[in-house]
Amino acid sequence: MKTIAIIGAGPGLGLSLAKKFGEQGFKVAAIARNPEKLAIIVNELNKLNIEAKSYIADLTDLAALKEAIQSAKQDFGRIVVLEFSPYAGPDKFRHVLETTPADVLEQVNGHLLPAILSVNEVLPDMINNGSGAILFTTGLSAMAPLPIIGNIGIVMSGLRNYATNLHNELKEKGIFVGHLSIGTFIQPGTAGDPDSIAEVWYNLYERKNRFEETFPQGIDPTKLSN
Repeated sequence: MKTIAIIGAGPGLGLSLAKKFGEQGFKVAAIARNPEKLAIIVNELNKLNIEAKSYIADLTDLAALKEAIQSAKQDFGRIVVLEFSPYAGPDKFRHVLETTPADVLEQVNGHLLPAILSVNEVLPDMINNGSGAILFTTGLSAMAPLPIIGNIGIVMSGLRNYATNLHNELKEKGIFVGHLSIGTFIQPGTAGDPDSIAEVWYNLYERKNRFEETFPQGIDPTKLSN
């Protein structure tokens, strides 16, 4: 059996990813800080006969995140797929003209550093086995400047840079690194339905024919209004 660890899992995209990979034979380790939301994920997956466990960790607490990932490995064995998709929330957005060092540092602590630690925890096993996948989900500010979320873009573009470097270094080692940049609100029953995004993600993972994609496909972030 294969295991996917979803970092920053929630009842929206996280649950949809868990269902999609779960129906393909994956066990699911859901890691996030909110126990109520994690319980929703596990209960929904259990109804679908998908084996899943939740692990509580505030991603800004790197020691707690490391412990959660290690616990998942103890429970499920090697993590075959790592998916990283925490969401800051609009209350954390700052226009570039109002962005302060503290605004940026908060995103570094909540996104960039947890991403690096998560990779560090699973990469040795992937390299030893010559297989695995690391999937980064971001917003369009990772790919083009969007002034209204100036603090987020600084960190998301850094995360994309990190993912690109990983992709270039690991593609010859049998490890797929992918990046999906979301350019719409994630809401069931809309163009940003999380099930649709999960479908795109799984197809990108399965085909492994490109490093990154946007959702909706083909959206040009440079043409978005400020």
